[in-house]
Amino acid sequence: MSILEIDALTKQFGALTAVNALALTVEAGEVFGLLGPNGAGKSTTIKMLTTLLPPTSGEARVAGFSITRQPADVRRNIGYVPQMLSTEGTLTGFENLLIFAKLYDLPQRGREARVRDALAFMGLAEAADQQVRTYSGGMVRRLEIAQSMLHSPPLLFLDEPTVGLDPAARRAVWEHMGRLRAEHGTTIFLTTHLMEEADALCHRVAIMHLGRVVAIGSPAALKESIGGNGATLDDVFIHYTGDKLEVIGGGGYRDARRARRTARRLG
Repeated sequence: MSILEIDALTKQFGALTAVNALALTVEAGEVFGLLGPNGAGKSTTIKMLTTLLPPTSGEARVAGFSITRQPADVRRNIGYVPQMLSTEGTLTGFENLLIFAKLYDLPQRGREARVRDALAFMGLAEAADQQVRTYSGGMVRRLEIAQSMLHSPPLLFLDEPTVGLDPAARRAVWEHMGRLRAEHGTTIFLTTHLMEEADALCHRVAIMHLGRVVAIGSPAALKESIGGNGATLDDVFIHYTGDKLEVIGGGGYRDARRARRTARRLG
């Protein structure tokens, strides 16, 4: 069953067509990756699908709801973790989530327990009462994912979920994303610049180039499409886009903030 259906979705900024007649479907319970070089249209696509940016034309339906005609219903059925930091460093992890629980209008009875459960699920129970500015980059990202899942949405959008993280922190985030899907049945739609990440997590990936999808399929099928024989997803990416990816590293809260600003500026 499809949880996301995209039909001829297009976004123009003046003479620039950032997303050009995008069409694809995502199945419930799937981890779907959207890949592409800087400026390919990935973040613009996510902003349209999360109702933050109106499309110029075309349509998409999330859990059966139209992003153009039923945006409030769409927002109730999604979680969204953007590239830019969405937590407040001077507040504790618990306080950050409690604010979002109120914004999501979760019932007051059981609200604090729900927040504590979300923190524990993402491995942050012991750090719950520490200020977020003391967190590592990986801890911040896990907090943001916990924040986006408080209202138990069936579809989670992650825009560059591990940008700025070191390899150990990145793998910790991967493990928790896997748990979300396995234990909650969450569908995950992510953008990434890391081919290793896409290969490890995604059931299918679509490669965007100049606003269009130029290839789509499972990582294995895409490797086979360029001849297999030891081909990597990096080889697939270069084959279909003629480009290489820039990977940004980092460490703590300030490093993560700096790295995500850089990633956002690059597109």
